Amino acid sequence: MRPERALNLLLALVSIGFFMQTLDSTIINTALPSMARDFSESPLRMQSVVIAYALTMAVLIPASGWLADRFGTRRTFFGAILVFVVGSALCAAARSLNQLVCFRVLQGMGGAMLLPVGRLALIRAFPPQKFLQAMSTVAIPGLIGPLIGPTLGGWLVQVASWHWVFLINVPVGLIGLAATLRYMPEGGMSTVGRFDLGGYLLIALGMVSISLALDGLSELGLRHVIVLLLMLLGLASLAAYWLRAAQRPDPLFPPALFGVRTFSIGIMGNLFARIGSGGMPFLIPLLLQVTLGHTPLQAGLMMLPVAAAAIGAKGIVTRVILRAGYRRVLVVNTLLLGASMASCALISAAQPAWLRVLQLALFGILNSIQFTAMNTIVLKDLDRAAASGGNSLLSMVQMLAMSMGVATAGALLTTFTDLLAHGRTSGALPAFHATFICIGLVTCISATIFWQLAPRIAPSEPPETAVEVG
Repeated sequence: MRPERALNLLLALVSIGFFMQTLDSTIINTALPSMARDFSESPLRMQSVVIAYALTMAVLIPASGWLADRFGTRRTFFGAILVFVVGSALCAAARSLNQLVCFRVLQGMGGAMLLPVGRLALIRAFPPQKFLQAMSTVAIPGLIGPLIGPTLGGWLVQVASWHWVFLINVPVGLIGLAATLRYMPEGGMSTVGRFDLGGYLLIALGMVSISLALDGLSELGLRHVIVLLLMLLGLASLAAYWLRAAQRPDPLFPPALFGVRTFSIGIMGNLFARIGSGGMPFLIPLLLQVTLGHTPLQAGLMMLPVAAAAIGAKGIVTRVILRAGYRRVLVVNTLLLGASMASCALISAAQPAWLRVLQLALFGILNSIQFTAMNTIVLKDLDRAAASGGNSLLSMVQMLAMSMGVATAGALLTTFTDLLAHGRTSGALPAFHATFICIGLVTCISATIFWQLAPRIAPSEPPETAVEVG
């Protein structure tokens, strides 16, 4: 086989893996009410199905590079697809919410490896002059997955059942397994450094504890004291990691990364600004189906303006940042993004459909500008030696923020449903409105993080070349 053809087939394989991962981040949102009916659960308490997948990916992403070095990219990528397919099949066979959450964890274990390991395979296979083009190509499925996910999920629920939201992964995964064996290079390392297991466990414990604390009051029904203890345990674990990392020669994420001001501000901004963005894809389809009577397909179609506008906005990001600089763009756009989230409190049965489409499209544009600007400010000043660790930490923070966003939205929604609708789903519209206002305010407050940037920081490379996750 000619080398050029082999590289193209490898690129297609990695793109399929990334597509599967991003598709399953959004395809499930329109299916949650149907799942809730089958499991005799409240549709307002189904966020753990989304959280389990995103949180598992956040926990396992830091280990993906070491696993690929230790076992080779082909075996690791093959194992990731296999676990993802088995997890998908088991999700379709789940008979209770608890079973589904457990199987979503398994699915997330496979999904966590698909992009990082695939990206590593491209780094090793493509010459430097072609790598940027390869990564830009891989970014396309990452945009298409969220675009068609809610609509495809709604259509599958309406014409068949929610089980097909997961079963659709099986044939695609089987093709991916065969292609991996044939086209993925082995890619192992002759010498592999020690894995910082202690540091990894501290980070994992911190992320899981904080996410459980956020979800504890709403869906899990934990007592306040347990929630408080989980939050303290999570914060203590993260603090212990940074104290440990400062004394080790080979930490998982070097503390020196935070000596780069644009990185430290960008990574903190990513975490807090994405909490609102992470909750919106969970809240909007739920609102449309539970309170406005939309079918799953109609709810999915209403998410198309968000993703389509996000893709369309990619062409203006570079010009906007070149003209205004990162600080002004991120501060102003974060405030506008938070306001667009809060404006969803205006959604009601009396609102004209065209106005709702315009409202969601505006959110998509602002969200796209936000993600691209945040991603590139994180990585723009890192040297080549620090770029790998910084990129891995960024990917982890993106998935963690998605998990925290859904957990926060679920907790707020449950609290306001109890206060304003007395726990009744039928009267939940005011609870949704209050939740949108709160997550909009949280997003607006995160603009103070970006205010710490220097006034005139321009991009050193085109911002749209950044690969986005979530």
